[in-house]
Amino acid sequence: MSKSAWHFAGRRAFRTLLAFILLAHTQMIWAQGKPRARELGVRVGALEAGRHNAITDVAGVAVGHSTLRAEGKFATGVTVVLPHGGNVFHRKVPAAIEVFNGFGKLVGFTQVRELGELESPVALTSTLNIHRVADGLLDYMLALPGNESVRSLNVVVGETNDSRLNAIRERPIASTHVRDAIAVATGGPVTEGAVGAGTGTVCFGFKGGIGSSSRVTATGHTVGVLVQTNFGGRLHIAGVPVGDILKATQANSGDGSLMIVVATDAPLDSRSLGRLARRAFLGMARTGGNGANGSGDYSIAFSTAPSTSLATNDALTPLFDAVADATEEAIYNSMFAAETVTSNGATVEALPVARVVEILRERGAIR
Repeated sequence: MSKSAWHFAGRRAFRTLLAFILLAHTQMIWAQGKPRARELGVRVGALEAGRHNAITDVAGVAVGHSTLRAEGKFATGVTVVLPHGGNVFHRKVPAAIEVFNGFGKLVGFTQVRELGELESPVALTSTLNIHRVADGLLDYMLALPGNESVRSLNVVVGETNDSRLNAIRERPIASTHVRDAIAVATGGPVTEGAVGAGTGTVCFGFKGGIGSSSRVTATGHTVGVLVQTNFGGRLHIAGVPVGDILKATQANSGDGSLMIVVATDAPLDSRSLGRLARRAFLGMARTGGNGANGSGDYSIAFSTAPSTSLATNDALTPLFDAVADATEEAIYNSMFAAETVTSNGATVEALPVARVVEILRERGAIR
């Protein structure tokens, strides 16, 4: 065999060995549970993630879910984000809400925009259950010690429409589901995929759900994001048009919704939080979301830091990078973690993650 032939054979053998090692590594990750995007090599941006790569990396923030899967027709639930462990009405936090496309129903919007503060946990659910969840959250807040004389309280509840997999008109969510979600809310790793408010959602024609991610800036500030994905467009992952390559057959007009909750420990006032919240939609755009006419896309941002020493405008750019990257990765995580769901006479397939990984490797997007 010639020298060049030996060289070619050696390169081919090396590529085969490398592919085998990568496959074995992927299988090992799968054996440990449903992998997140980062665990499979999808890296978004240059900033490092926090310890749990979740919104709960912002100290004090907790997340809880209550999931309803019943009778073959219900696939829905409630997800709550608590800014801190205390009474939010008495320890209000600076906040802002921004809209990309407003085909949605967000309870509590106007007071947050007017006063620039949040006085309740943030809850997410399905469209026709939003008022029941608001009522349940109000019941919880009014019953807290110290709130006995409260006569006005602004709860914040967002929604997406899960009617494909959920018998939404029956409105099965009750106050108990809200209390259950709050009761189990914790810091640390966030359960993702078809859980809580993401149980019945659809994203880019595949199963969507709850996803989370975080970033830490060079100044040590953390930006954490949680998403409820139920929107469409043309799915891109790490810049690769994965949806087109998969030639997905699911109907996907782009309609749907995306709820984004952003938390940070950077000292920001409501105006700066509004600027931060708007940049979260850049992460949505990178994944191929198009903000269709029937899409309700909202970003709710709050800060857990004391407002005595506010960050300057010049200090915001690293936070903008952080929120865009964390939102993009949170959307991926919501899909990577989701499983196929059959409910309400319909089936929505999970994203074929193993095939996606192959595509990303073929395109050089991951190693």
